[in-house]
Amino acid sequence: MLTAFSRAMRTPDLRKKILFTLAMMALFRLGSVVPSPGVSYKNVQYCVANVNTNGIYGLINLFSGGALLQLSVFALGIMPYITASIIVQLLTVVIPRFEALKQEGQSGQTKLTQYTRYLTVGLGILQATSIVALARATGAGTLLDCNRPLLIDNRIFTMALAIVAMTAGTSVIMWLGELITDRGIGNGMSLLIFTSIAARFPQSMWAIKVEKGTFLFLFVTAVGLVIVAAVVFVEQAQRRIPVQYAKRMIGRQMYGGTSTYIPLKVNQAGVIPVIFAASLLYIPALVARLGNPTSGWVQWVTNTVARGDHPIYMLAYFALIIFFTYFYVAITFNPTEVADNMKQYGGFIPGIRAGRPTAEYLDYVLSRITLPGSLYLGFISLIPIFALALFNANTNFPFGGTSILIIVGVGLETVKQIESQLQQRNYEGFLR
Repeated sequence: MLTAFSRAMRTPDLRKKILFTLAMMALFRLGSVVPSPGVSYKNVQYCVANVNTNGIYGLINLFSGGALLQLSVFALGIMPYITASIIVQLLTVVIPRFEALKQEGQSGQTKLTQYTRYLTVGLGILQATSIVALARATGAGTLLDCNRPLLIDNRIFTMALAIVAMTAGTSVIMWLGELITDRGIGNGMSLLIFTSIAARFPQSMWAIKVEKGTFLFLFVTAVGLVIVAAVVFVEQAQRRIPVQYAKRMIGRQMYGGTSTYIPLKVNQAGVIPVIFAASLLYIPALVARLGNPTSGWVQWVTNTVARGDHPIYMLAYFALIIFFTYFYVAITFNPTEVADNMKQYGGFIPGIRAGRPTAEYLDYVLSRITLPGSLYLGFISLIPIFALALFNANTNFPFGGTSILIIVGVGLETVKQIESQLQQRNYEGFLR
């Protein structure tokens, strides 16, 4: 592996792409620690030291690499773009115009990408306004549950300046991601998320060592390696549906007669169901903050749903992950469309008739491999909650949940892209 990596660095164009990607990732991390204008950096540092990062703020803070709670220029991170991409993807099923653009190929995809950019900026303005409004207030129920003001003053100009800076930071992040995709290695947005999460690993591991000692630190490291190996195994697992293409005579040329397969991954939905479930569970806690603290339903929500280690929260979280896994797979993989495309090009599954029987067979297989995939996502997502209750630690368990799913998934995809480009030049794989 090291020999192949050194060979990749000796290839001029491939080395240029790798170095460009690393430079953009370093620039992204630099913007994550630059404070926004109008923010009291001293008070922010004081409040961050005592903050509870459970809930949706902790999730957004994870995707921003800690920039949210630092109120930096890149405080919103990549979340507005992720949300915009998911919304546009869901709207392609609902709005006929979007579905037509999706079927137009490259030109239609370019138009959808432009809509995603506009929506990202709009969501960035809304989220930046909400964060600045929470930072403007003090006391419980605010951004950091802190009694110190996070802004220098409460003037409209100061708040507007912070909102503009955070929104511009979101646009810059989107631009950096597209630059990496065009000129670097791998998917730019995925690599920026990878960078954000990986940047917090040393801090989390060191916090475990300081709080619980060297023995537990080594134990967590060993357990983490086992979890990573298990996640890699499941992420690579797939059900291959064999497809045979009939021979066709076009002019004087014979086409077809080849065999291939349709790869159906066990985790077909990726990390999206986990994000959906965490976001939906935070809505009751957000509504409870706006209610009367002495009310019975507010106290129930605060003591159950708002607590990440409560059994009711864990059961609801697990059930929602299973539901959203089936929901997301159903809207992203259309068995009827796949069956029609196979029939159009003369393809068929051995033993299955083309057309509707093929669609029913694909739906049958997909529904059964989605179940273990959803259970896998649920168990992986609950690992940090169980670890927090078991170790009674104030820091988050780094090996589990959304973080480990994204790191492993992006890492595998990036290595595959480097390997494919290396094979084009040297006919030798990255991992050989």
